Amino acid sequence: MAPTEDEAPDRLEMRARELDRRHAGTDLRDRFELPPGLVYLDGNSLGALPRGVASAVEDAVRVQWGTDLVASWNDHAWWDAPQRVGDAIAALVGAAPGQVVVGDSTTVRLHQALHAAARLRRDRPVLLTDPGSFPTDLYVAAGVAEQLGWTVVIAPPDEAETALARLAAEGRPVGAVAYSQVDYRTGRLWDLAGITAAAHEAGALAVWDLCHSAGAVEVGLDVHQVDLAVGCTYKFLNGGPGSPAYLYVARRHLVEAANVVPGWHGHVRPFAMEPAYEPAPGIGRFRVGTPPVLSMVALEAALGAFEGVDLGALRSRSLALTRYLRAAIEKLVPALDVVTPAEDQRRGSQLSVRHPEAYGVVRALAARGVLGDFRTPDVVRLGVAAPYLTHVDMLTAARALRAVLDAGEHRDPAYGLRAQVT
Repeated sequence: MAPTEDEAPDRLEMRARELDRRHAGTDLRDRFELPPGLVYLDGNSLGALPRGVASAVEDAVRVQWGTDLVASWNDHAWWDAPQRVGDAIAALVGAAPGQVVVGDSTTVRLHQALHAAARLRRDRPVLLTDPGSFPTDLYVAAGVAEQLGWTVVIAPPDEAETALARLAAEGRPVGAVAYSQVDYRTGRLWDLAGITAAAHEAGALAVWDLCHSAGAVEVGLDVHQVDLAVGCTYKFLNGGPGSPAYLYVARRHLVEAANVVPGWHGHVRPFAMEPAYEPAPGIGRFRVGTPPVLSMVALEAALGAFEGVDLGALRSRSLALTRYLRAAIEKLVPALDVVTPAEDQRRGSQLSVRHPEAYGVVRALAARGVLGDFRTPDVVRLGVAAPYLTHVDMLTAARALRAVLDAGEHRDPAYGLRAQVT
């Protein structure tokens, strides 16, 4: 029998407040603008608005664009933004400066990364990837394979080493292993270091998608010798809707790595307007065309929310939050199937539960001021952005989940028709 609402709430609340006191040093809520009374658990889809972004964008519109006009490419350093902002992101994913460039979308960046990997491993025409990847990753893998004559082999990340050995025994050399560090549905954190090492042992390159880990998980691109990586910036990096993506290319590859989408901004002498393409040195060769300047301004201001933050301490806060949220849900709603791993080393910064009427549950939670999201077919996804959430918020969410299910609110006919964006 499920516990009654009064059975343990005092202990749960006391524990939440104790944990909030313990992690007070990483409570960064005052760096964000959030509606009062909302528990926002969708930061793994669209991060909250950091303070300072609105004023930065207003200045970019009214002063830089409105007054200074085209001179702003020089006077306000618009031209340098893709690499300057790239260096700011590099610091959050464990990369030295000069290896990350910002602009375009994750889809474009992944095309660039996989084509670059293919050219660096021309004689190894197999791409190993995850059947559970975010759809874009699978679409891009299939598209690149068709363009290059590669073969895509799928294997879950925890079977990567076995798959690499099997393919080698079959005489099918793998050129690249492409995985996401965190599973977008379940929040499972995969072994980036171990899989990268296994890929290198097999002669392959390691390509990682960091969309659900950058800003929430310690990545360590350089220390783990990752070859290429991509990621969006509108989730845990809080860059805003449609903010530009980034590409990491390890310095050791920058001389030989080729950009499959050569554009004039990636030319060594872009304003010479030469008819033949000659790539710029370093990561600049992976620039394409004119970047979205206003989005870049917003992203650069948003990254200021991480200024002075110890990423290790932030990760500890994230683990404490997700650990507590799991405990609260298991106490208050024990019948739910929590699909996110319980072990800290296997968990990203979210908690996902399964329910046959998951969409209605998400909508009913939103009506109670707890905003998560739904992932097909039956996943309630609760993203935990550590900088602006508390353990008391986690308890509020667990209690709301219990109340929704107890009252059958998720079966409201209004939730029978799904919105276009779920």
